[in-house]
Amino acid sequence: MYIHLGNNIMLPTSEIIGIFDLENTSVSKRTRDFLNKAEKAGKVITVSYDLPRSFVIAGKNFETAKIYISQISSSTLLKRTGYIDSL
Repeated sequence: MYIHLGNNIMLPTSEIIGIFDLENTSVSKRTRDFLNKAEKAGKVITVSYDLPRSFVIAGKNFETAKIYISQISSSTLLKRTGYIDSL
């Protein structure tokens, strides 16, 4: 199954490592440092230039993972994965 992140960007749900709310998680200095390092390494992909609301870490493994910044809320993205429905 695939999840739509916005602006015609789709990811296989099997490659999603995590979905995070940008507002809540960016309060932490560690998260801000992580995102800054990832951006400097060229691993950040901005899906839309609208107000960012979430970020998704996706890839086959953590070393090759990319971070997608999305304007869609983390709760909406989580619903789109169907993970909650499968519980």
